[in-house]
Amino acid sequence: MIPSLFNKSRPINYIIIATLLFFSFLIFQIRNTIDPISVSSFIEKVSVLVVLVFSLFVANFIAKRNGLSKDSSYPFLFYFIVLLFFPSVFNQVNLVISSFFVLLALRRLFSMQSMQSTKEKIFDASLWIFVASLFHFWAILFIILVFVSIIFHVSGDYRNWILPFIALFAVAIITIFFSLALETTWLETIVNSATYNFKLEFSSVIAQNSALLIYSFFAVLFLFSMIFSMSKRPLILHAAFKKIIYAMVIGVLIYLISPDKSNENLIFTFFPMAILATGFVEITKDDFWKQIIMGIFVLIGITVFVFQL
Repeated sequence: MIPSLFNKSRPINYIIIATLLFFSFLIFQIRNTIDPISVSSFIEKVSVLVVLVFSLFVANFIAKRNGLSKDSSYPFLFYFIVLLFFPSVFNQVNLVISSFFVLLALRRLFSMQSMQSTKEKIFDASLWIFVASLFHFWAILFIILVFVSIIFHVSGDYRNWILPFIALFAVAIITIFFSLALETTWLETIVNSATYNFKLEFSSVIAQNSALLIYSFFAVLFLFSMIFSMSKRPLILHAAFKKIIYAMVIGVLIYLISPDKSNENLIFTFFPMAILATGFVEITKDDFWKQIIMGIFVLIGITVFVFQL
């Protein structure tokens, strides 16, 4: 039932998932909000919800526009499901905003395969990544993917290698200017956030640890499926799927290097995870197994969400 419903890109699919996201967000807030909500807190929560909805559409747009899905709604569905694995993301405004800017950067990087306006795309992607790092410093690691994209597509022009540094300079100058002009502590906050911790620290909540373990299992399953099925995919899309693998590895690295090992730091893996899951389902020819795999993934996502309320 699920594959037949989402195997085509239909407006009703987006309405269903967006509605489910709204109610999931609302239920989580009701169950986890103790103190009365102030005006500023309400605006912050609404902002998180709006950015998450936009993130779903941007993720789906990237997948459809660059051939990462076969005109299906699977990326939209799977992005929502991985959100359910870690609902604590609903309270992390900085992480949500940072991941959204990373998505904007990925949109430009994946569109480089058209070989049109590549310099503008390199600069834009770099700019969005450095802006994302203002909200979560280690999002800056996605700059690695910029250089990977340059290697894949336009490594012969030395000017392309300079553009990320120009973007860094532009973001740094603007940030310093506004920090000094408004007398904020932005610079101090950014410097203080540039810390790392490679020590794994698990939550004391069993449900959160279970969600992390199950998510890790599916991530490894989908990742290895993508790697070993690469030869079955169109040659023209190999660079795009390799970028998905790199994005997944970078997202995991951000989680491992972040000083806070809370599950919501895995938000940077949500988009590549959604694409890997989509690739896994679409490469599966047997409809019975496709039903089983998708059913299990969706059911587990809903279950771990409920247990974390």
